[in-house]
Formats: sequence, structure tokens, C-alpha cells
Amino acid sequence: MAGRIYYIMGASGAGKDSLLDYARERLAANGHVIFAHRYITRPADAGGENHVALSPAEFTSRCRLGCFALDWQAHGLSYGIGAEIDLWLQSGVNVVINGSREHYVATLATYPDLVGVLIEVSPPELAVRLARREREAGAALDARLQRACLSVTEHPGLVRIGNDGPLEVAGERLVALLGTTKSLLV
Repeated sequence: MAGRIYYIMGASGAGKDSLLDYARERLAANGHVIFAHRYITRPADAGGENHVALSPAEFTSRCRLGCFALDWQAHGLSYGIGAEIDLWLQSGVNVVINGSREHYVATLATYPDLVGVLIEVSPPELAVRLARREREAGAALDARLQRACLSVTEHPGLVRIGNDGPLEVAGERLVALLGTTKSLLV
């Protein structure tokens, strides 16, 4: 029995990293869920998610060698998900990916049985969160807020999780979703 991909996506500031950290901690002893690291052309100490930092040359080389199951460009950076996820899926393990809304349709073409999980937050709350983290200001902040309005292609496997309230509320919804499928390894 093959595992399934849970493709987590949402606007920058919607709380994806916080929810993924919450779910990773709560499901640490669950042997049928693996959280894939992203390979990113961003320094390891840049903050945010725990990722594998690659130089642009390393990323290009790994792309050429077929080391990525998925790869895309966003915010001037390159992102990849390692080809190891295919081995995990074949073993019956469910794989959680921090994905991109813009890459969702392309990922569905490769993995049609994936479960898309859209993390949503209201525009006023998003504006507060983005301003609070102080990564962007002025036109850059406005651009982030504009990009947040990107729509996601509807699909029968798409699940929406609202994240305006306490982290634990949305976190427990995500944990329940990820922890529902048994695998051959359990």
C-alpha cells in the first residue's frame, strides 16, 4: 500500500511553518508520517523553517542529476523536495510537504492522489502578522499582501484550515488530518 502526500500551502504569514512545527512535534512518535525537508537556495541561518541550504550552483546540479521529486522558483529562491519521498511513499509512509500554491497544479499532475491542505488567514490578520515579523516594509509588504490573494485551483482532495485563532486549534485540525491514515509500517 502506497503512502500519500499531504501538500501544505498558504500565503506567506498564514502560519504554515508554525503549524508544521506543531504537527511534527505532536506526531513525532507516529511511524507513518514523515515531514520532508525542503532544499532551498537560502542560508541555513536565515530563520524560518528547518531546511537544507544549497547554493544556486548546488541546486542546479542536483536538478540536473534528478535529485528532486519536485522543484520550483519563488521569491527569487529555488525550492526542491528530494526524490527520497518516492521511496517513502512506496514504503507506505505518508509524506508532509511544505509546498507552494503556485506549484500545486503541477504537483497534482505528478502526484494525483495527494491531499492539498490550504492554510488560510483573514486579510486583516495576515497584514498584522506580516508587519509584526518585520521582514518587509512599504512596497515589499504590499507585494506580499497582494500575492496572498492568489487563488488555489479547487480539487476534490483540497482541505482548507483556517488559522486566525490560537495555534492549537488549527494545529489539532492538521494533526487529526495527518494522523488518520494507517500504513504498513505501523
